[in-house]
Amino acid sequence: MSAPNSLQPTTDPHAADSATSVETAPAKKRRRLLPLIALGIAPVLVAGGAVAAHAHKSVDLEINGQTHTLSTFAGSVEGLLEEQNISLGEHDLLAPGPDAALSDGADVVVRTARQVTVDVNGEPQVVWTTALTQGDLVTSMFQSGREVTLAASRSLDRTSLSLPLVVDGSVDVVADGETERVELKGEAYVADALEAAGVEVSRTDRVEIGSADDGTVQVTVTRVVAGERTETEPVEFSTVEREDDSLYVGQKKVVEEGSAGERTRTFATITVGGKEVTSALRSDEVTTEPVDRVIAVGTKERPAPEPEPAPAPAPAAAPTPSRSAPSSSASGGGAPTSGVWAQLAQCESGGNPTAVSANGLYYGLYQFSISTWQAMGGSGLPSQASPAEQTQRAQALQAQSGWGQWPACAAKLGLL
Repeated sequence: MSAPNSLQPTTDPHAADSATSVETAPAKKRRRLLPLIALGIAPVLVAGGAVAAHAHKSVDLEINGQTHTLSTFAGSVEGLLEEQNISLGEHDLLAPGPDAALSDGADVVVRTARQVTVDVNGEPQVVWTTALTQGDLVTSMFQSGREVTLAASRSLDRTSLSLPLVVDGSVDVVADGETERVELKGEAYVADALEAAGVEVSRTDRVEIGSADDGTVQVTVTRVVAGERTETEPVEFSTVEREDDSLYVGQKKVVEEGSAGERTRTFATITVGGKEVTSALRSDEVTTEPVDRVIAVGTKERPAPEPEPAPAPAPAAAPTPSRSAPSSSASGGGAPTSGVWAQLAQCESGGNPTAVSANGLYYGLYQFSISTWQAMGGSGLPSQASPAEQTQRAQALQAQSGWGQWPACAAKLGLL
């Protein structure tokens, strides 16, 4: 449209008997041409030639949904537009056509075309439309077999250039997995539909206008949420060896058990309709430090092993003497070489007449204590006496007190 008065009807005071009254028509009459324009497609109605009917008449002129009742002497639609100083753009709608004759009570519809961006089958397109509401736009394209959505304006400002959603119509509001149908009266915008359905939206949420399967205008709210997500993973611990001079070389001991740490990664996320669509790493840090496993390793040198005693000569087989009447097999000054006393000496001292126990308390072939040795008439250390004397005093001790003087070895030899 290029008319300076933005398609508003005018009254020319210099035109004889020009339009003298402008009235808003009732709603019923205002809509009676809607079936003719088919939601934005104007029928071209051409009269059978220029009509010279210049008689005074009353006509209804609807401009973008606003109907005005005019008095005019114009004989054609084109004459009426000239009289009202209205010019049409390339994509504007006029019904009936400019050559149609005007008769008393005629209806003339003018719709201003505007460009809007819609998603057609998922692809954004810019289209021209003369629809009066966003609902009319998506419904007409839905009926043509195309799946169309329109990014919604949530403004309640009726003076803005955005189209209303519907005029006296039903709307399905789809949000958070639920659908609610609301009935809206008069010019209603997207915000009216959301308010009627009790649905609140944030500035980041997406609101689109489309059509339900039955053709009802549908407002769909898709939640868009900025948030964050964290991920954790273990951080393995290390094993550390430390020298320890309290342990011998070759020895190891766990001083401290290790424990794994934890690494935390934080991502900034955008979720649309409950599904994460983007994520960006915001931080990556070790939130729990691992604890090393500590092992002590010995460094102390081991002492030299003590020499093993020379093995005693194997005793000759001999019958076991009576327990109550021991016999001496000692001869001369040597240690006994056979019989029970040779076996007892081997068990107690390994057959070594000079043997001394590790704690220094027992001596000789039969491991006498100093007090017992002296009680049996010995003098000095038992290990310094001859094997024959040691055997003699051992036999005297056995005769006096029995084999229990040597409990472990006597039991081993079956003497107890």
